[in-house]
Amino acid sequence: MTIAELAARDNAEWCDTMCRAHGSGGAFAERAWTSAVRTPLYYPDAVTLSPAATAADVLGGIDAGPGASVKDSFATLDLPGFGVLFEAEWIHHPAPVAGPSPVVWEEATTGTLPEWERACFDGEVSGLFPAALLAEVSVLCGRIGGELVCGCVLTPRERVVGVSNVFATGCDEDTAWAGVVAAAAARFPGRPLAGYEQDPSSALRHGFETAGPLRVWLKG
Repeated sequence: MTIAELAARDNAEWCDTMCRAHGSGGAFAERAWTSAVRTPLYYPDAVTLSPAATAADVLGGIDAGPGASVKDSFATLDLPGFGVLFEAEWIHHPAPVAGPSPVVWEEATTGTLPEWERACFDGEVSGLFPAALLAEVSVLCGRIGGELVCGCVLTPRERVVGVSNVFATGCDEDTAWAGVVAAAAARFPGRPLAGYEQDPSSALRHGFETAGPLRVWLKG
């Protein structure tokens, strides 16, 4: 399995985790993960798992009406009636070596998860991250002097640790990414990291490499 395929699989599993935390769930097939019901805000209705995936592999398993979205993990699909919402790059970091972190990391709790969510989404989103997520993934708060300054989500899998929702609100992006790498190395030693970014420049400065393009499509 290629790095891009590992990253896409982790991302699909993260989407499925989010859907299950909201009371629904998707279906995994050989070439794609799909959700028959509309997914939570910011999460796609389908994620391709193979560069061989076709439009039929995703559109047959989702509500393909207006508002439907598809994560085309290998930027290979042609989806009539859909437009490209954004393009991004998969990123990968070989298993990092544990070292000092510029921020103090703590696992979000039921009590601090709303604070993390407000910081991650600039106060514009509430309730997207249910407390049920905390049993399956690591939602991390990065603090300096007790203040929440950055955060991320780490999704541990057998062969890779997914990195998503990296944000910096009270520090610069380089501090946040350096902290993310240190946190992942400390919590999941020996495992490489994978994720995606629209602008991967900050991640690349901290040991990540690009692993291929992806697109997110939206039905107007």
